[in-house]
Amino acid sequence: MELILWRHAEAEEGVPDSARELTDKGRKQADLVAAWLKPRLPKNTRIIVSPTQRTQQTASALSKDFETVGEIGPGVSPKAVLKAAGWPDAKGAVLVVGHQPTLGEVAALLMSGDPGQWTIRKGAIWWFAQKKGNHNLGELLLQAVVSPDTLRAGD
Repeated sequence: MELILWRHAEAEEGVPDSARELTDKGRKQADLVAAWLKPRLPKNTRIIVSPTQRTQQTASALSKDFETVGEIGPGVSPKAVLKAAGWPDAKGAVLVVGHQPTLGEVAALLMSGDPGQWTIRKGAIWWFAQKKGNHNLGELLLQAVVSPDTLRAGD
């Protein structure tokens, strides 16, 4: 299984939190990362997105074909995100578009076994793969970390 965590791009301040929209910078961030992802995503990647406006707009830069999943909204536990994604047993790839601090906690849990306070930058992705190894034991690979500020248009 492959699990791609994508933090929503930069959003406006305001209330209600769920209605915050991407800023102009955030739209550019989402477009850059989406352009990087499009040729690399495996076919039939399942895309699950938090119900907030900013995550919906971030995901829309990549595709209109995604599922809105309340179980990955703001303030959920890292285990809830992993369960919604079907980690580690789902077939294929799952892209989760969500929020800090939860996505950082998911990354920390996967890498260290502890849901620590790791930071995933606005608009960035962390791409994990669970490979079956000897004796059917899983091997976790961190395949990529991409931040919009490391990409240029055309990359």
